[in-house]
Amino acid sequence: MIDSMNEELVRAMYETLPVEITVIDAKDTVVSWNRHDNRLFYRPEVSMGMNFRECHPVESLHLVERIVGDMRSGKKDKARFWIDLTVDKATGLKHKVLIDFHALRNETGAYLGCMECTQDVEDIMQLKGERRLLDETP
Repeated sequence: MIDSMNEELVRAMYETLPVEITVIDAKDTVVSWNRHDNRLFYRPEVSMGMNFRECHPVESLHLVERIVGDMRSGKKDKARFWIDLTVDKATGLKHKVLIDFHALRNETGAYLGCMECTQDVEDIMQLKGERRLLDETP
């Protein structure tokens, strides 16, 4: 429950989450994103307040429109996919990037918008064995 959290704490939590988040409202307007300074998918300031269609890459726009449409209609609540994204243009190094779309709904199930969560999972995919609580970090 976040009711007892003040705005400063919620903002700090939002910026510290290990995923990039972009939020659009029920009118398809970009209303929020976190981790502005170190995103995999940079969002220019002018994108805030725009319809997501105006600031999304053309090559995947039709797919995102379908995902958002399915969420708006109630057909889906989540969509997940992953890509190999170049993270270092000089070397061509690629990382596996996980992208999840989540419908945002109120208590009665009405569509409020959509949240896109993007995470570089390259390190996660390399995990082996266990590291227990308080084990030393290499």
